[in-house]
Parts: sequence; structure tokens; C-alpha cells
Amino acid sequence: MIISIKPWLENAEGAPGGDGRGGSGLVELTSDAEMDELLRDAGRMGELSNVESLNRMEFYHEPVLAREVLEALQPCEGKQFYDGTLGGGGHTGLLLANGAHVIGSDQDLDAINYVSEKLSDYGDSFLPLHGNFSEMDRLLGEVGIDTVDGILLDLGVSSHQLDEAERGFSFRNDGPLDMRMDQTQGQTAADIVNHADADELKRIFREYGEEHRAAKAATAIIEARAKKPFERTSELADVIASVIPKMDRKHPATRVFQALRIAVNDELGVLEVVLEKAVKMLGSGGVLAVITFHSLEDRIVKQFMRAKSEEFHDRPEWPEPRRNPDYCLKLPHRKPRAPQDDELEANFRSRSAKLRVAEKV
Repeated sequence: MIISIKPWLENAEGAPGGDGRGGSGLVELTSDAEMDELLRDAGRMGELSNVESLNRMEFYHEPVLAREVLEALQPCEGKQFYDGTLGGGGHTGLLLANGAHVIGSDQDLDAINYVSEKLSDYGDSFLPLHGNFSEMDRLLGEVGIDTVDGILLDLGVSSHQLDEAERGFSFRNDGPLDMRMDQTQGQTAADIVNHADADELKRIFREYGEEHRAAKAATAIIEARAKKPFERTSELADVIASVIPKMDRKHPATRVFQALRIAVNDELGVLEVVLEKAVKMLGSGGVLAVITFHSLEDRIVKQFMRAKSEEFHDRPEWPEPRRNPDYCLKLPHRKPRAPQDDELEANFRSRSAKLRVAEKV
């Protein structure tokens, strides 16, 4: 397989295909290990370019399952893709580097501003749009696009959002209890923990966080907020840790924070909407690639793809199988792709990632 990484290798001394003076940037890969190493180097070089003007890698992002995404989407000249989760632009950069055109969106304005500058050298080949991927039909329609050759959805929270305390996604860095992907609208995590009743809090923690001690967490929050409303991530993490013991390496508040983030951004509801729209936006033979990071997301994607990929339904009471009216996909892999050992060692945050792929028939 030959892959182009020229945009990252120009003027990069010691890099394959780059000698400080630029080069073809075309590298023939003879093994999976070679590809993994090259993709990691390419991602780092891409993020390290223009660091002075981009606040020292403030959006540094090593694209998860990059090799598997490239294999699934097969980017090349003449193909047009939609990346609904731009983040730091890692995946989009790889697609562009191989000649494809990419329309990318993100509901995080910080991401849009960063990626617009980072990938500006691609000119008209890249179009960044501010908006939620659940609005992909509107976003693409407004720029005159009816169908695309592939759609990539990298779900979850970007490294930048996790690491920036002011976004309030993580208890590791104290910050305002926010958790909104789009900080221009919607309720915050503080709004939920300060105003939802005990039953609603329990439901959120159980359904979205799969937290077995949801009742204890909800009761502790109700008691604590009666004395002082929650404002900071550390305040909530401390209260949860006081009633939920640490059972493994994860912080006791991990599931509660995940549940609140999902609730604040309606992530599961949005995912169900976006999957339906994605299938409609794909041209014949188009590829849908979805990266998930927890079981709730993965279950929705798996069930959706299976329901759309069964050509016939059969039941014991039927005289013969009946055609599935929703049939429109085929699955190149029945099981999800997971990170290989090399990627797990290089990128700890890839440990829970799964890639599911479907092709439109």
C-alpha cells in the first residue's frame, strides 16, 4: 500500500520522505508495523507544525485507529468525505493527505478555529463548518452537497476537551462544572446536579454511566447541594468519592462524569439521529465508519448496522423469508476493529476505542 504523508513531512528532517527540503512524501509500506509507526510520526508532525501560532499544540490529537480508518475509507483523489467530529483534525488531515476532499464539522468553536488554520494549506479541498453532526443534512445541503463517498464519526471527547480544565469534562483538572460540547448553548452539568431530583439523577447515572451505586451518588449530591450548589468538577468528584469506593484503577467518579456528559449533550439521542442521516447522505458504495469509546455507543451502532444489513427477515410463522425494507448496508467485518498493541502503547486513550464499518449497497 502506498500512502501520502507529504503535508507532514515537508521540512521535517529525519522523517521518511522528508529531508528538510521537502520531497514526494510518498512512502510504500510493506508491513502493518511500518504503517503504524509512520502514522504516529505523521500525526505528531502534523500537530507540531505552526506551534507558535497555535499556542503550543493546544489541540494536539493523535488520531485513533488511523490505519483502520484509512483501510475502511480508502481516501484518494476524486473522493469526498464528511468528518462529523473534526476535533484536532487528525483523521481529516490523513484523508486530505491522500488526495481526498473533506467537509468537516464540529460543535466546538475552538476546534473549528484551530483546524481551519492547521489545515489551511489544503485550500478548497477542506471545508470546516460549525455545527452538530446530527445536522449533517442541513450543513452539507447549505454548501450544495447531496451525497458523499464516506462519513467518519469519531465519538466521545477530544483530548483537548479532556485536558482543558475550563471545559469541565474531567475531574483530573479542576474547572467549572460545564461539559457542553458546544459552549454557546444548552444546560451545563452544574445545572443538572443542582436542579434534577433524586430519581432523575439515579436514572442518568444508571442509564448513561452504568453506575451500580447510582442511588448512593444521587443521595450524596442532593445532601451536598443543600449546603452549597456545585460549581467545580473537584467538588462533585470529592462528593462521589466519599460514597463510592475505588474498586479498580478508575476514579470512583468516572461513571458519574461520563453519565453527566452524555446527558448534557444528549449524545445517545443524537447518535441515533445521525446514523439514519448518515446512510441517506452516502452515495452508492459509500462507507460509514464510526469509532466508539463505551458500550452504550457501540451497542447503538452495532444494532443499527445489523438491522440495516440483513437482506431478509425470517420467522417460524412465515411461509418464507421476507425482504427487509430497511436493507441498505453490508458489513465488511461482523466484529469491530480494535487498536493493536503498538497503538495501545503509544496512545493510552485508544484503549477503549472500537471501529465499526458499513458500506452502502
